[in-house]
Amino acid sequence: MAIRIVTDSSCDLPEELLARHRIGLVPLSIRFGDEELLDRVELPAEDFWDRLPRADVLPETSAPSAGAFEKTFRHLADDDATGIVCVSLSSKLSATMQAAQVAASALESTIPVRVVDSMSISMGLGNLCLVAAHSAAQGADLEAVADTVIDHRERTRLIGTLDTLEYLKKGGRIGGARALLGSMLSIKPIVEVRDGGVEEGGKVRTRRKALAHLAERVRAQPVQNLAVMHGGAPDLDELLDLLAPLANRDDIVTGVIGPVMGTHTGPRTIGVTFHVG
Repeated sequence: MAIRIVTDSSCDLPEELLARHRIGLVPLSIRFGDEELLDRVELPAEDFWDRLPRADVLPETSAPSAGAFEKTFRHLADDDATGIVCVSLSSKLSATMQAAQVAASALESTIPVRVVDSMSISMGLGNLCLVAAHSAAQGADLEAVADTVIDHRERTRLIGTLDTLEYLKKGGRIGGARALLGSMLSIKPIVEVRDGGVEEGGKVRTRRKALAHLAERVRAQPVQNLAVMHGGAPDLDELLDLLAPLANRDDIVTGVIGPVMGTHTGPRTIGVTFHVG
């Protein structure tokens, strides 16, 4: 495969899929007080969810350096890649894309790199990486792979429900979901990613109704590439059962939300993402 795909650790893709599609991964950093750890390298998602409720202060996340991207790009060039499409975490949520662009510019005489803003996060980003990998595997050239990602980006939807908005509020990423704060104790908030930012997606009063709302959003239009992501949600199977009439369960990719998103959404977050068909 001449064209290779690179992304960052906020994609929440399972390791098996990263390996199968030979997707390069550049980790963000997570800081618990004075301790800084590389996402998925030094801090697996399971360890993060164990530590988060016990943390004295909200962990902080930081983008990878341009050097980290450059190292990954050079490695793939040495591994006979003829071009790289790097699909990044939304530029409205992180400086990750800018770091990738700096690295791409530094290597323009070595290997062509197209950096594409996913305008999403978690499995919304992960799904775009899988689309890119499939396109590359079918022999598409660099521009065609990037164009495929951009096409699917415009059709990407990501909707989730949180147990609380407290983490989103503390992390300063609440954006257009701010209107939910006044009633945050009496509702299960629905949020969604729109135009690369976090926005209010609805208001329901119970967790069960929140899961039903997610399933209804999937049911409302023809969908492709349905995926589910969660952060230690005990009702994952309940949501998958609700989605079963809409998609073959074996075809639904399930990813564990990692620290990059989980720091801001908190425990028991669960959501769906898909491409409008």
